[in-house]
Amino acid sequence: MSSVSMNMFHKLFNTSSDESIRLLLTPAIGVLFVFWFVLLFIEKTKKKSLNSLPPGPKGLPLVGNLLSLDPELHTYFTTLAKTYGPILTLKLGKKIGVVISSPALAREVLKDQDTIFANRDVPEAAKEAAYGGSDIVWTPYGPEWRMLRKVCVREMLGTSSLDSVYSLRRSKLRQTIKYLHSQAGSPVNIGEQMFLTVLNVITSMLWGGTIKGEDRAGMGAEFREVVTEMTGLLGTPNLSDFYPSLARYDLQRINKKMKRLVPKFDGIFETMIDQRLKMGDNGAENKDFLQFLLQLKDAGDAKMPLTMTHLKSLLMDMVVGGTDTTSNAVEFALAEMMNKPQVMKQVQQELETVVGKDNIIEESHIHKLPYLYAVMKEALRLHPTLPLLVPHCPSETCTVGGYTIPKGARVFVNVWAIHHDSTFWENPSEFSPERFLDGKWDYSGNDFKYFPFGSGRRICAGTAMAERMFMYSLASLVHSFDWRLPAGSEKLDLSEKFGIVLKKRNPLVAIPIPRLSSSTLYD
Repeated sequence: MSSVSMNMFHKLFNTSSDESIRLLLTPAIGVLFVFWFVLLFIEKTKKKSLNSLPPGPKGLPLVGNLLSLDPELHTYFTTLAKTYGPILTLKLGKKIGVVISSPALAREVLKDQDTIFANRDVPEAAKEAAYGGSDIVWTPYGPEWRMLRKVCVREMLGTSSLDSVYSLRRSKLRQTIKYLHSQAGSPVNIGEQMFLTVLNVITSMLWGGTIKGEDRAGMGAEFREVVTEMTGLLGTPNLSDFYPSLARYDLQRINKKMKRLVPKFDGIFETMIDQRLKMGDNGAENKDFLQFLLQLKDAGDAKMPLTMTHLKSLLMDMVVGGTDTTSNAVEFALAEMMNKPQVMKQVQQELETVVGKDNIIEESHIHKLPYLYAVMKEALRLHPTLPLLVPHCPSETCTVGGYTIPKGARVFVNVWAIHHDSTFWENPSEFSPERFLDGKWDYSGNDFKYFPFGSGRRICAGTAMAERMFMYSLASLVHSFDWRLPAGSEKLDLSEKFGIVLKKRNPLVAIPIPRLSSSTLYD
């Protein structure tokens, strides 16, 4: 070993204690410095990620934007979009809400990234209403949901199934027309009557029964009140959803209220299921949907069986999801036509040409009524049944419109705003069926300027049924009767009330005046 090396060795092992400590701490300080740098980088990255959220109104600590929410969410979100743009963020307690208000961004969510957004952030109220969220609306995208969708769309609501129960639809609608004829000259609540009609049709399809009794209007009001309250609770901002740790306390008593409502339907389901099981097949040629569902359940799919909970949740979807939506849409359409007498006159002229005043309308006439179709499409543009659709929820963090949408965010697609955007629609607030006469628009969800039934995998499963009931009901109402407001009602109120289902703020009460050539046509 050289003298130089020896000297260095000697110095190293004969330094003072302070120097030894310094030499030992230097590597530790270096490690701490690297650790600090990594933490700083992570925090910076986290801030950058938060900053890449879409813009939106500044919220308060802890509550975010919850206190500033307007009850009329569809118009409130539309107003915010004018300030913050077609994609914006709302801090809803512990949740991130994202509002989409343009066709291009709706396409990104519902088509380009459909699989990612084909999920739900299930509200606490929906868990109560839909047997733990096990129905077709709230079940996460996957094998279970695909099984339910197949049962619903292909088997229950397919063309052949709907065709097979036309006589039933006809019978229930004729009962309504007969009842309205008995009330000629007296005010009737259109929404209640249409609700009861659709409910009778749906329950008959499900288990062959129908609501009976002399006080028809009273029954319609009672059932409609229950469904209205259920859909209202589903559309109410709930602290339990925005602060999951508070869910067990149910501070707004929303779950408690829903628990009170659900048994009213569940009891009916249990009774009908029990009766159907006791009846057996009986060799019936025309099976109702309940019998079909029970057979599917018994057949059993080893990989993805249809359980009794699934079965009851599908019944709930049909009863709750099919009644209020269709009856509200018909009510809006008739109110808009009454407000524009020239539209009413043109529809009635079309019906007289195709059907005649000495005949009653059949569903086979519907495809020959292009102007009435235009009326339906315009009513659904102006008053989309689900103005924000059912909120979507990304299964992973992704990018929309150049902004980060975090996993688990609640994504609202504001169909109402898009349908009222003057960029795409001339005089968007005006009821003008003529804009749909070119046949360009349909319900496929492929054009994101007009998609009242949604789009993508989660497009409404009952579109075909809704279209038939809407057209057949509205055609029968305006072919069979002229309509006028009760004395003292100077002007129609067309204002809306937000809910997960859009409603008229004030019900349409109108007087039917028979217009067919013979009273026997109302029997």
